[in-house]
Amino acid sequence: MTWWQALILGIIEGVTEYLPISSTGHLILASWLLGLDTDRESREAVNTFNILIQSGAILAVLTLYRTRIRQMARGLTGKDPVGLRLVTNLCIAFLPAAVLGPLLAERIDNYLFAPWPVVGALFVGAWLMLAVAFSRRMNRTEHSGRDLNHITWQIALLIGFGQCIAMWPGTSRSMMTIVAAMILGLSPRAAAEFSFLLGLITLTAATGYKGVFNGAEMLEQISWLPLLVGFIAATVSAMIAIKWFIGILVNKGMAPFGWYRLVLATVLAICLLAGGLGLEKNLDNIGAGSSLQRLDTISKLDATTDETKHIHTPGTQGHQRLGKWTAATAD
Repeated sequence: MTWWQALILGIIEGVTEYLPISSTGHLILASWLLGLDTDRESREAVNTFNILIQSGAILAVLTLYRTRIRQMARGLTGKDPVGLRLVTNLCIAFLPAAVLGPLLAERIDNYLFAPWPVVGALFVGAWLMLAVAFSRRMNRTEHSGRDLNHITWQIALLIGFGQCIAMWPGTSRSMMTIVAAMILGLSPRAAAEFSFLLGLITLTAATGYKGVFNGAEMLEQISWLPLLVGFIAATVSAMIAIKWFIGILVNKGMAPFGWYRLVLATVLAICLLAGGLGLEKNLDNIGAGSSLQRLDTISKLDATTDETKHIHTPGTQGHQRLGKWTAATAD
């Protein structure tokens, strides 16, 4: 991977990570257009690269919402009850994904990491956003709703279950959390902010896992320079995208992003029907490449005795399940 390819992927990651349009779909398409999917190992390295540069998107939220982060830090030290309640609600919202993610990861990998489920998720998500936008417009509640300080633990838990739906590839974590929050009565601005802060936990877990278990293998294919360029590009573009998104969401609602998803889903569906873009190969290999450990594990198991296989298999399966979960929650 060259520095300019890393720059493009970093910009795409930063722009799409917090927008309700599915970062995974855009990164898959960009990787193919850049010629980064020439073989299985390259594809796996790029998948890990795309998750690791999420740390740039994380830094963008930490920077833009530093006042809120400080408030939560004061809450953890017992100096700010409102900040403590927000931290508690974010942890509650994260729990469903933390529990259901590893349990459902294998089924998601087997049945949903395929072209048409991704396109279907884009379509369904588009109509969901358009329906929410239409409903709020009809009820004249486009700009109203609870603020962030009035979220109850029950609302936080329901938003967390909404995030679990985003384990379906192509759905978009930010879309489901923002839509769920707005349906539950939050204002657009508060819904987006809660989604961004919840993403700090979810994305940090995914990025941390990939860095620990797959970082070394990725660096055999991709050097530090592209990783640094991608990180910086993701940070800057995410900061710009978040500010732009908030302005659009507050003034125009979810509709513009719903229409965009419809267009994207239509284009991808036409390409798949025409057999173009090699997307079917890419999408079919997301699940297979969601954990770089898998190939090493297979080769090791082949070279061991039956007794050794029984020793190593449980841990390996656990890593595979977590690897698949990180690929799903990173969308």
